[in-house]
Amino acid sequence: MKIDWAALGSVFGVSLVVTVALVGLFTLGIVGLSKQEQARAATAGGGTGAVPARLGAYACFALCAAAVAYGIYLIVV
Repeated sequence: MKIDWAALGSVFGVSLVVTVALVGLFTLGIVGLSKQEQARAATAGGGTGAVPARLGAYACFALCAAAVAYGIYLIVV
């Protein structure tokens, strides 16, 4: 049995980069939701300061879900 070390290293590198990117994206979503709460507290009169933070957080979560769905698609097909 012969191991293709270049391919193994390539898979390891791509897996590491994608994992770090997904964790970072999810973290940005969590930070966006926390900023939403801070903006809501700052504008107690019902202002719209929380809308951009909420939209950004939802976009981050949607990208995470899309990346996970694409990974599952690659495994199944």
